[in-house]
This record gives sequence, C-alpha cells and structure tokens, in this order.
Amino acid sequence: MIGTTYRNLISYMLYLSGTFSIRRNSDMDLIPSFSVDHTKIVPGIFVSRVDVLEDQLVTTYDVRVTRPNIEPAIDVAAMHSLEHIIATYLRNDSEWKDQVIYWGPMGCLTGFYLILKGNHKPEEIYNLLLNAFKSVEETEEVPGALPVNCGNYLMHNLPMAKWQARKFAQYLAENADNPAIFEYPKSERLVTEDGREFFDS
Repeated sequence: MIGTTYRNLISYMLYLSGTFSIRRNSDMDLIPSFSVDHTKIVPGIFVSRVDVLEDQLVTTYDVRVTRPNIEPAIDVAAMHSLEHIIATYLRNDSEWKDQVIYWGPMGCLTGFYLILKGNHKPEEIYNLLLNAFKSVEETEEVPGALPVNCGNYLMHNLPMAKWQARKFAQYLAENADNPAIFEYPKSERLVTEDGREFFDS
C-alpha cells in the first residue's frame, strides 16, 4: 500500500515536470484551456487543475495569499516558514492528512499550491485552510528549521509569517460568503511567438 502510494506520487510529480504522462479521462478534458487573469484575481482558494492518476482524480489548488502585482509579495523567509508550518499542520490533520499530496510555495511568492486526492470544491477545503493559517499564530518555533531537516534552515521569519497568516485568515473569515474568493477570473491562454501555450506551473 505504501509502495503503491509512493509510486503514484512520484508519477504525478514527474507528470507535473513534463517527463511522464498520466492517463486522462477520454470523455472530458480536465486540463483548463484558460489562463488566470492576474490583473483581476483576489486572494482566495481556487481549483488550478484536475488530473487523473490511474483511476483517481487529483486536484491542484491555488491558495492565493496576496493580490499579484498590487500587494507586496510575501517575504521569502516568511514564505519558507509558512511552507514548513502549514505542511506540518495539513499532514497531521486527522480528517485530511491521507488526502494531502503536496503543499508548496509559488515562485511569484503570492501564494501556495496544495495538491489533494479527489476533486473537492474550494468551499469544501475552506475550513481546513482557514484553520491551517490560524494555527500559525500559535506556533512558537518553525518545525524542521534545523540543518538536518531543511536545505536553508537559517532562512526563516516566524514573526512575519505570523503577520501574513493572521492577515490572510482574517481575510478568509471576512469573505467566506464572497464567491470571488473561490472562482478564478479567466483570460485567453497566451501563445508564445513560436506557437507554444504558456503555463506558469
């Protein structure tokens, strides 16, 4: 069982890197043909893509913490701390831990990607993420911030991580009934001059 799960995870991560193919449902295209309009997106929880891994759906969520190109990006050391703290929270949550495949930062430092087994609506994981960001406030030290556990253990900023998490948790709580925090603003996908479709992840 553990071996199968590990192989599935490796296959999915190889697929994301473009070196391995995952069978898609022949009846529907699960890969979005649209691109996110970064001039209109607000902080929130969005479905980025849905893929089929063997016979199981796997969903990638865009957890957007700041508004791109309008608000400052997240401090890189605080981002690193949030990665550790929230990954630890998610993988220890009694209800969701077995569905968590991946939690990690976006390269643009405006949010995170969360990959879960299944195909849950963003609203269904709202409480999970709200509580995950709230938990940062209670953290006294960043888990795994040691040379044996982390490739850059000195690059952490817990106070700034707490500030950013508090701000986002308050925002989520205040906007729970706002559909804009769950629905991507879409635009046509960019095609490069040499005919390739643009993807940012």
